[in-house]
Amino acid sequence: MSFRWRVIILFLVTSAACAVYLFASARSGTLGFPLDDAWIHQTYARNLGLHGEWAYLPGQPSAGSTAPLWTAFLALGHTLRLGPYLWTFGLGWLLLFALSLLGMSTFTRLCPTGRRFQLAAGILLALEWHLVWAAVSGMETLFIAALNLLVFRLLLDERPPWITLGILVGLSAWVRPDGITLLAPLLLVLLMQHSSRREKTRAAASLGVGFALLFLPYLTFNRIIAGVWWPNTYFAKQAEYAVELESSLLSRLSEQALLPLVGVGVLLLPGFLYLLVKSIEGRAWVRLAGALWILGFLGLYAMRLPVTYQHGRYVMPVMPVYFLWGLAGLVELLEALPAGSLRRILGWTWGLSLAVLLGVFFVLGAGAYQRDVGFIETEMVQTARWVAENTPPQARVAAHDIGALGYFSQRELLDLAGLVSPEVIPFIRDEALLEAHLDAQQATYLVTFPGWYPRLTRHAELVYQTDGQISPELGGENMAVYRSACQCASDSHVHHGRRPVLIAHQHAIRGNVPIISRCRAILNLK
Repeated sequence: MSFRWRVIILFLVTSAACAVYLFASARSGTLGFPLDDAWIHQTYARNLGLHGEWAYLPGQPSAGSTAPLWTAFLALGHTLRLGPYLWTFGLGWLLLFALSLLGMSTFTRLCPTGRRFQLAAGILLALEWHLVWAAVSGMETLFIAALNLLVFRLLLDERPPWITLGILVGLSAWVRPDGITLLAPLLLVLLMQHSSRREKTRAAASLGVGFALLFLPYLTFNRIIAGVWWPNTYFAKQAEYAVELESSLLSRLSEQALLPLVGVGVLLLPGFLYLLVKSIEGRAWVRLAGALWILGFLGLYAMRLPVTYQHGRYVMPVMPVYFLWGLAGLVELLEALPAGSLRRILGWTWGLSLAVLLGVFFVLGAGAYQRDVGFIETEMVQTARWVAENTPPQARVAAHDIGALGYFSQRELLDLAGLVSPEVIPFIRDEALLEAHLDAQQATYLVTFPGWYPRLTRHAELVYQTDGQISPELGGENMAVYRSACQCASDSHVHHGRRPVLIAHQHAIRGNVPIISRCRAILNLK
């Protein structure tokens, strides 16, 4: 089959994959995003595209966007009046298409003896449910995943372009700070593949110059905007989920390692392990560097930010590399078997199993995406629209999830998660200090799930609560709006909603439990 036809097939497959997920979402009543953070990007992008401000709240510059380059791309859509949906979903599809093409090219270099499977490698990435979910999530996930894979694709060249690789790693920081972890595999290959000290020095200098060209401006950007070298989210997320570090490291490692295996990845695990062993034996440094980078990336999150919600979106950027390494190892493992009927039977059985599991989880992923979007729309977006319509323009609203609130309500926000209010990060888990801070800032409304902040809500007056069905079905509760005591007299015309149900179940609310539970049941994973 010609390269042109392979490109056409991947164009059609990626288009259909994104369309199926968007159609599943539309069937539930609306298009939307499956997580509140996507609306944070949209709010920054709108202010940048329409007003030329790098700010979440107009007139207040902040470094709350973890992915400045992604935000800038989204801003172009708002400038062209194509935001927030059409432009964003278009970019997501384009990234999925590019990732599948890149996967096909990378697999050809990674496994020269399996060239006949290169289209299968592209289709694998085009239909894998984590990656399709990410493509229509409104987030930067596939952007950084494509950059990661591009780095390994170039590293597989006979003479890697070190300055280009350095530039790509520096660029990746503008998409997600953890992109700089790519320096580790690059340095490993650089040190082990070059024979002379002179070659190593020249390659290292080129890599360092390329990296500094974009990484130093990234640090400077954050320093100018917010007075810190890293985005606020770097500190806020670690502070918010520090309690997760109380579990054992082994438990955290196993939870992170499970995430790429939920789906077709579980059948690719034998191939990945085989490739790892053969790479060590044969000193295949690029292959080994890729495998070790995956393990190191998972280990880093297990040690610093061991969260698994939203289907493991923080580790999704390593998944394309894992899938390709696993597929390449699987092909080579089968080829290592003696020729005959046994190899043919195993090959067909494994291939059919991969195809079936890929399809099953594609469907399950579409259902998960539908629920995730429905949850955000019926809780965060619905609440934000209520705040916009039923609170005075000068209201100061305190909230933990500020994405949809920032985009739809147009109110001054006090961010309890610290993304655009970094002053709360030192006491982000201390309700007593948060309460004192909100009093000092004269917050007039509080928007939260009741069980998240029982101290903050116990004396506040409930004025609204959503009636969404998805959150309770996930074992959670409905988002509520509370009014501070100073507002009760002036806003007495606001009617009360339903009484809150005090159930604190954050992980279920954030949309990770349903697909994990179903996958564990299907795969019999404990």
